Amino acid sequence: MTPPRPLRELTRPELAVLLPELLLAGHLIDRAGMPHAIGAFGLDGMRDIAIEEWMGASPVYTRRMQRALGFEGDSVEVIFKGMQLDVGAPPQFMDFRYVVHDHDRGEFHLDHCGALMDVEPMGDDFVVAMCHDIEDPTFDATAIATNVRAQVRPLHRPPRTPADRHPHCAWTVTIAADHDPLPIPEIATRMGRTHAAQVDLSPIDPAEDGLGHYAGPLLDDLRFGDWSHSALVRVAEEVCIQGHLLALSFREAVRARATDDATVEGIARKQLAGIAGLTSERLCAALDLPADLEGAAQVLLLHPALLPSAYVDATVTLDDRLVLRLGRSDGATADAAWPALVDADHLAPLDALLRGVDARLRADVLSSGPDELVVEVVTDDDPAPEADEVALTRFSTGAEFAFVDRGTPVAIGPRPA
Repeated sequence: MTPPRPLRELTRPELAVLLPELLLAGHLIDRAGMPHAIGAFGLDGMRDIAIEEWMGASPVYTRRMQRALGFEGDSVEVIFKGMQLDVGAPPQFMDFRYVVHDHDRGEFHLDHCGALMDVEPMGDDFVVAMCHDIEDPTFDATAIATNVRAQVRPLHRPPRTPADRHPHCAWTVTIAADHDPLPIPEIATRMGRTHAAQVDLSPIDPAEDGLGHYAGPLLDDLRFGDWSHSALVRVAEEVCIQGHLLALSFREAVRARATDDATVEGIARKQLAGIAGLTSERLCAALDLPADLEGAAQVLLLHPALLPSAYVDATVTLDDRLVLRLGRSDGATADAAWPALVDADHLAPLDALLRGVDARLRADVLSSGPDELVVEVVTDDDPAPEADEVALTRFSTGAEFAFVDRGTPVAIGPRPA
């Protein structure tokens, strides 16, 4: 059997294909988790969980990406660069278009909002909850990671009138000395103390071919094939950390409303199962992986639930059988992040991940203890039915979304006076 390759051994073209998939997977975490939040706490509870979830994670991972790619600053342009590398705005699915007027003023609109396409059929109450109640505080929370006096305000937004209004929404971003500075949300402060927030990831080699930083002008689109190998590895790792931070923040928000730990863990595991299965399926298609043990081994090494390796101790071996070992002395376990939710008594999320490759696959425990969980991936004779958690996540239009090459990026600069 062909051994699987870890993230760092993928080629530049493979990484360029993988990265948008990881960004989309991070965005669809909400599609996996929110149906269960609605079931437990209703629409208002889901809305408030989403607000706290994004306000907790976004300021933390935005600053991480700025440091990683060397575009720290306090301008509108820096805010927009961060949004381009944010799981809240995966390219094309959330098709942000930017205008920079000057250091302190800019605009953006969405030519396509995949999130709107997901909730619009559910009615105006859901649209208002997302496009008004959730977006107002969470856009500001993202912006203040760059400048505490930044404000994001709507020019127009859904519900759409007329029903086919385009662009889907439009916003201004303004920085002004007379704006009251907004504090970093308390939940973001807590997220900032996690191992996920503080983990050191792969360095970028400035001598490599390709773009190794984003210190230059804002580009209308990021064509990942233009980036260097080590930059693509680092950004992929950062995007996986974004997903872990978002899931940790989601669980904190659920915990604030749940009456017992079992409810919290149950919802978190359902979230993981939903995103795990759908992401495996998309990774197989994007990277043209086989629907067998070799494909499963490769997916296990590239799945965002089990990356980055500096945070998640996951070992995959493939010889005459496929074995996954999850160590329990890593940052993910200390944070009680996704890998910690998988144990000998709770294999459903891992089974969902494997069945995204082949519906006949499942995990069989070889050993379990305080230091590690070791499972073998086995092949059953008959395919298992799709897990309900995956079916709920598949409701999103992101499940079938296809990325396209948009050609050479164009620099966006301040408009002349």
